[in-house]
Amino acid sequence: MNHLRHLRYLDEVARCGSIRQAAERLHVAASAVNRRLLDIEEELGTPIFERLPRGMRLTAAGELFLQYIRERGAALEQVRSAIEDLKGLRRGRIRLIASQATAPVFLPAALASFRRRHPLVDFEVQVGDRLRAIAALRSYESDLALTFGLDADPDIEALASFEQRLMLLMHRDHPLARAGGPVRLRQCVDYPIVLANPDVGGRQLLDRFLARSSLRLSPVIESNSFEFLRGCLLHDQAITFQIALGAVSDGGQLVARDIEDRGFPRGQMVLAHLRERSMPVIATALAEHLRERLTTPPPGEREHDPADI
Repeated sequence: MNHLRHLRYLDEVARCGSIRQAAERLHVAASAVNRRLLDIEEELGTPIFERLPRGMRLTAAGELFLQYIRERGAALEQVRSAIEDLKGLRRGRIRLIASQATAPVFLPAALASFRRRHPLVDFEVQVGDRLRAIAALRSYESDLALTFGLDADPDIEALASFEQRLMLLMHRDHPLARAGGPVRLRQCVDYPIVLANPDVGGRQLLDRFLARSSLRLSPVIESNSFEFLRGCLLHDQAITFQIALGAVSDGGQLVARDIEDRGFPRGQMVLAHLRERSMPVIATALAEHLRERLTTPPPGEREHDPADI
């Protein structure tokens, strides 16, 4: 299947925007990558890349051909997975894109437990918001998406959804943490507030709630990085808001508290795939595993007890 390997050269150049960088990632000579691209362009009878001073950019024909390559690659992975399943083996590569909230604790634990059952499987994991997740599914970059606040879309099928409450997250020595029990929003105004950017699903839930309230919360820091925001909680008695799945502390330094204001919002964590695409057998198995983990936490692992996260 050398022709498929050569088609992958094009895919990698499109991702990197550079023949040299693509060659480094593929562990081949840049001249070999360039030669294959020229061969493909000659066969198609049209350029598939614009050669620019600062890199390579797909032409309109290149965009169409790249979609064809990714569809072929996805179909091949499905066939390989089915063949391995017939042989009694569960192996292959699963590509997944997931929300930042799942990255520190939930997803590493879920993939580790899946690999204990299927040790021949490996993963390619991206972290991104719901818009990035939809794009990754449509471009065949991901088999599955696990993302918060996924909008309904004709070509995206939700395999399962799980309600997530929005919680207050802070350092364990914070006065609101030491007080114990749920917190009212008005108690938050006395402390520095750090928030995710306004395009993040959890932030949008909070903003919609505040728009109907007389209370105003002014963030001192906004960021697109949840990891950065968690770091901010170690200083200046800062607080933030996070959905329950992400409001966990892997080192025991952070504490989550419920917000007791009436009608404080909840949203949905959605597990989804591209509707018309048949997933590889092993990706289907992972989807079921994630569904089980989200529905029924393992013994001894309470989902999120806000008193002692």
